[in-house]
This record gives sequence, C-alpha cells and structure tokens, in this order.
Amino acid sequence: MTSNVSEALGYEQARDELIDVVRRLEVGGTTLEESLALWERGEELAKVCRQWLEGARKRLDAALAGERSEDSEAGAGAEAREGGSGAASGT
Repeated sequence: MTSNVSEALGYEQARDELIDVVRRLEVGGTTLEESLALWERGEELAKVCRQWLEGARKRLDAALAGERSEDSEAGAGAEAREGGSGAASGT
C-alpha cells in the first residue's frame, strides 16, 4: 500500500521523482541501506504512476464509450427519420 504522501502526488511529480531515484541508483555510490531505500521508494512511485495512468485510461475509455453511444443513437434516429432501412419506398 502506498503512503498518504505518495497518494497525494500528482502524476508528473511522481514521475519526476522516480526519474531522480533511478538516476541515483544508476550512478551508484550509495550504501546498501540507501540503495534499498531508494529502490523501495522507486517501487512506490512507480505504483503511483501506474494508478494515475490506469485512471486516465478508464476516463478515456468511458469518454469514448459515451461518444460511440451518442453516435449510435444519432445513427438510429437518422435511420428512423428516413423510413427504417433507408431504402426507397415508391411502389
């Protein structure tokens, strides 16, 4: 579970801090204890980023589903106004 501080981070803040953590780990020069603490913080930040991205994906999916629903309703309404299948009925 992420800490309350991590949950309050915005996506960009978490991403930027994660980049810094990765950079510090790649450079090295830290003790084992410091490296473990950085790794744990990186895992926590990555989880925060994933949660933000999953939330954004759900919002986009919902918006697209709503758009498709509106398009379907508009298409059905136009078809009904044209007399059903849209075929000419003049016989």
